[in-house]
Amino acid sequence: MPIVYEKLMHHRIAPVRQRYTTRDTIFYALSVGFGCDPLDERQLDFVDQHRALRAAPTMAIVLGYPGFWLRDPATGVDALRLVHGEQGIEWHAPLPPEGEVIGESRITGLVDKGAGKGALLYSEKRLVHATTGTLIATTTSTTFLRGDGGFGGPSGPVKAPHAMPETAPDIVCDLPTRPEQALWYRMNGDDNPLHADPETASKAGFPRPILHGLCTLGVVAHALLRELGGYDPARMKSLDLRFSAPVFPGETIRTEIWRDGSFRARVPGRDAIVVNNGRAVFA
Repeated sequence: MPIVYEKLMHHRIAPVRQRYTTRDTIFYALSVGFGCDPLDERQLDFVDQHRALRAAPTMAIVLGYPGFWLRDPATGVDALRLVHGEQGIEWHAPLPPEGEVIGESRITGLVDKGAGKGALLYSEKRLVHATTGTLIATTTSTTFLRGDGGFGGPSGPVKAPHAMPETAPDIVCDLPTRPEQALWYRMNGDDNPLHADPETASKAGFPRPILHGLCTLGVVAHALLRELGGYDPARMKSLDLRFSAPVFPGETIRTEIWRDGSFRARVPGRDAIVVNNGRAVFA
């Protein structure tokens, strides 16, 4: 069943109420690579419950997450061929290391690129404190629907990417990923088989399961927090990026950073740019 524009735009995504503990906070941080240097005490602040535990800021993405809702046949989306295109986060209040939150997700836009060219789906999630109603973070996402397009939807507007500097980066930060990292990360709530099942990955055109785009984001955000934020989560105000190529679990991610907050990331072993047009804001 192909996409029906009005139907998909009005597709309801149920709110998700979630209670999370310090154990969940530690697990998330480990799943995006915090603790990769066991002698770096600043990293241990995110993974050791015997310290003054801090939540990795990008955990806001997985909290109140509605799951892989696009595989619902009612959406009309070819769920096997979709990929995560862009992600943004704006933090409005500090993320506590434990608590109860509500994620309120909705579709905000749908762009038809034409028959055989796919479509862009824009969505947003507001993460609020379940008791006080305080807005903690707003996350925005662009999903590239590779198997869709030509359904008669609007051709715009299309979000413009951040323009990258033409100079060499000021900072370079290499962080590793582990061969089994996608299997760990999917326990945060994204159980898309593309990241675990070799047969599904092959059908989608990949030689093996790929790392979640949001796991790649977590590793890149770790590099930014380290180099621009001094490992202080309260200083991280927003980030926005575009995914440009997949990471395979076990590869090293090299984040290239400019002092103005621009960034991109590559896998040096393949010289593949995996994140581009990035922009982060720190206090």
